[in-house]
Amino acid sequence: MRPIAWMAWLFIMGSACFAVGVPLSLVTTISPVVAAAVFFVGSILFTAAASIQTWLARTTLPRVGIDASLWLRARRLFDVRNVAWTSAWVQWIGTLFFNSTTFRALRDAVDAGSVSNQLVWFPDAAGSVLFLISSGIACLPEVRAHRHGHARNRSWLIVVLNLVGSVFFGLSALGAYTLPTTDQLVNVTWSNGGTLIGALCFLFGAWLTLPTTTRAASRGTSTSMGGTA
Repeated sequence: MRPIAWMAWLFIMGSACFAVGVPLSLVTTISPVVAAAVFFVGSILFTAAASIQTWLARTTLPRVGIDASLWLRARRLFDVRNVAWTSAWVQWIGTLFFNSTTFRALRDAVDAGSVSNQLVWFPDAAGSVLFLISSGIACLPEVRAHRHGHARNRSWLIVVLNLVGSVFFGLSALGAYTLPTTDQLVNVTWSNGGTLIGALCFLFGAWLTLPTTTRAASRGTSTSMGGTA
């Protein structure tokens, strides 16, 4: 349960950074560097959590002998039939795009005092698409059985929250596109609202993913994990 708890807490903290970053970016008295830095930290936490999730998914990969060829080992890693693994590494790559997005935004804020959406939009959109694909795959029963064996009664709510969060992140990416003709965002409300709502969905989904004993301890109570999982 310890790796699952670490993964969930990292997703919680990363989601909280994205949620907090939205109101920070709207406060004109605060430097845009602050919000950009919070978003960047959130993306790093997402990558750390996704790395643990990918590591946990390794058990779904078919076994190969120690004398297996490099080709067979590569097929083992990228065989799309291993859906839990596929969902995990697709999301992991998506987090790398968000690393790029938020780092470029932070660098832009430091250098120019503002964030250029032209600069950061593409990796933001690509990351959102990969999150949506990963969340869709995660709805499959075999993925849910692998990830949520400790939380079977919460499994559907977890995957729905993650799927909805991915949809809102995609909406945020769409709203953040800067029209070349006007140099204006497609929709500021979509950009900010999508990020905020998506982050809150991810946060709640990650909270539900925590092992029951961990969630109980964080509330200052003691309860048996087996009683509700």
